[in-house]
Amino acid sequence: MPRPLWSGAISFGLVTIPTKIISATEDHSIHFRRVHLEDMGRVRTRKICELDEKELSQEEIGKGYEVSKDEVVPVTDRELQEMPLPTAKAIEIVAFVDAGSIDPVRIGDSYYLGADGQVAAKPYTLLRKALERSDKVAIAKWAWHGRERLGLLQVRGGAVVLHAMHWPDEVRSPESLAPRPVELEESEIEQAVQLAESMTTDDITQFRDHYRDALEELIEAKSEGKERPEPAEGGGAGEGGQVMDLMAALNASVTAAKEKRGEDATVHDIRPRKKSPAKKPAAKKTTASKKTAKKRSAS
Repeated sequence: MPRPLWSGAISFGLVTIPTKIISATEDHSIHFRRVHLEDMGRVRTRKICELDEKELSQEEIGKGYEVSKDEVVPVTDRELQEMPLPTAKAIEIVAFVDAGSIDPVRIGDSYYLGADGQVAAKPYTLLRKALERSDKVAIAKWAWHGRERLGLLQVRGGAVVLHAMHWPDEVRSPESLAPRPVELEESEIEQAVQLAESMTTDDITQFRDHYRDALEELIEAKSEGKERPEPAEGGGAGEGGQVMDLMAALNASVTAAKEKRGEDATVHDIRPRKKSPAKKPAAKKTTASKKTAKKRSAS
């Protein structure tokens, strides 16, 4: 069991649930040290004051907020500790909402909430059952690293999970990123849907970090004095700046996706429907033809 990152209680109405936060994920990235290439000595970051160029100890370093280019307001750790923070040791549930109403962009890091002791077993189970039966998620406020945060609680595998959330004003609007309106053929949309269906899977645990695998092979080879492993062919991004035939690209993508899944790779080559030529308007009858028609009817 990993070491708890935080301990406190969940406030659920008048119900209090002693709990502890455990990280829900692990960092498997490969980390490097900065070294002197000549002798492999480790290079550390020195904390230098830019005014007197003096190296400082941790005790000499504080916090300051830059009001303007020439004015910095100092803020002490004691002042921060005395700030009113009612959720300092509590995860206060403030509302319940439908899970589908949460914008995924607002969800950040995830943590497991473990019951802290046997006294927490019953209220913890009560909250879990309420979330499961209501098919809702809980919105909560909590404190983390000296600031109040917004969180989302839901159930995963019998445990309550806390997702850190961005406040509404922290999410940028995507409106400026949207492209200008373009015209799409219905056949292009249909083919894109077919591609999505051919790439659909129920198992996302199949994916792995191939870059990390290759990096581990490189480090192992170098540590054992072996030749550097040959890089795998393919898998790179295509050449940029090329104008492509969208339908041809969709057809080829569907074929590749089906072949990868071992399915019938036959793809119906859907091409944009040709617009039928506009009908010519009927020619107006001339005055002469009208007179001829009258003579015939008279005879």
